[in-house]
Amino acid sequence: MGGTAQGSGTGRREGRADRAYIGSFTTGGGRGITIAAVDPESGALTPRSAVDGVVNPSCLALGGDGGVLYAVSDTDPGGVAAFRAADGQLRPLGPVAGAGGSGPTNLSVADGLLLTAHYTSGSVGALPLAPGGGFSGPPAVLAHEGSGPDTDRQAGPHAHQVVPAPGGRWVLSVDLGTDSVRVCTAEPGAGALRLHAETVLRHGSGPRHLAFHPDSATVYVLHELEPLLTVCRWDPHSGRLAALAEVAVDTDGTPDGARAYPSVVRPSADGRFVWVAVRGSNRIVTYSLAAGAQAPRWASAVDCGGSWPRDLVTDPSERRLYVANEWSGDVTWFDVDAESGALRRAGAVEVPAAACVVFA
Repeated sequence: MGGTAQGSGTGRREGRADRAYIGSFTTGGGRGITIAAVDPESGALTPRSAVDGVVNPSCLALGGDGGVLYAVSDTDPGGVAAFRAADGQLRPLGPVAGAGGSGPTNLSVADGLLLTAHYTSGSVGALPLAPGGGFSGPPAVLAHEGSGPDTDRQAGPHAHQVVPAPGGRWVLSVDLGTDSVRVCTAEPGAGALRLHAETVLRHGSGPRHLAFHPDSATVYVLHELEPLLTVCRWDPHSGRLAALAEVAVDTDGTPDGARAYPSVVRPSADGRFVWVAVRGSNRIVTYSLAAGAQAPRWASAVDCGGSWPRDLVTDPSERRLYVANEWSGDVTWFDVDAESGALRRAGAVEVPAAACVVFA
């Protein structure tokens, strides 16, 4: 497997972006996929149009060197859609296809495959891609097995994310229901997924999202059911993930009687900081990596500018960080201090039921 593009990623092009794609929950009042212009100086987003042909496109990913946009349809049964992205427009490459599972929450692109994570059915899938970016066959599906101690949320497997590891040899899937991260192999073009290894993390913690540090050897796993960030070591040769340390996630600001639910972890491209979004407290927390990639230290925290931050992503310049606030229905953005990684709110735009942001 070769180059990769991950869901809710940046779609980088030499430090600038012409447009942003914003996914949303149509069943929550969202417009589908919003296409927004990006101001090159201020970073401000201006919605130009929307595509509403996909139900609940809550996660997006760019492929084909930025020329194709993929979207999940977070439904039961789940679906996926592909669009040709050109001239500020999105043109469908075919009808919405079956994802092979229910409730897909995440997708990513890797060497001729579209990878999907299905929360409801607890499985991951791989759809072979045609040379033009459309789908060339049915998905191969690998079902997860297991459960966790939380009887409400962990009665069975709930795959929440699937991403190719740097270098493309391995695929990692995060399962909230089984408190584990699985490592798989995938056959390019054919799409067959085969389980290679599984790393079990703290019981009842509900891992939701992971991200690789730019050193490609450190992985951060963020947990939803317990405010926790697990620092792991990744061995690309053996395909093994090993937990090294746990860092408590800052949940200050959570209302009395409420819970905090961390959603996304995002390292900076220079490897000096890690940002974490926390729903409930509605804050974005900055962790410094001055002591090393494996030793995150709390540095600062700011209000997300809305409610229920589901996604956060930097623009290609890394000068700004954008937050999709699902419940308040907006995308806010922050200037990033180059020295400290601290965030200063710079603007916001209304996007009902916003779920993710991808830059092109």
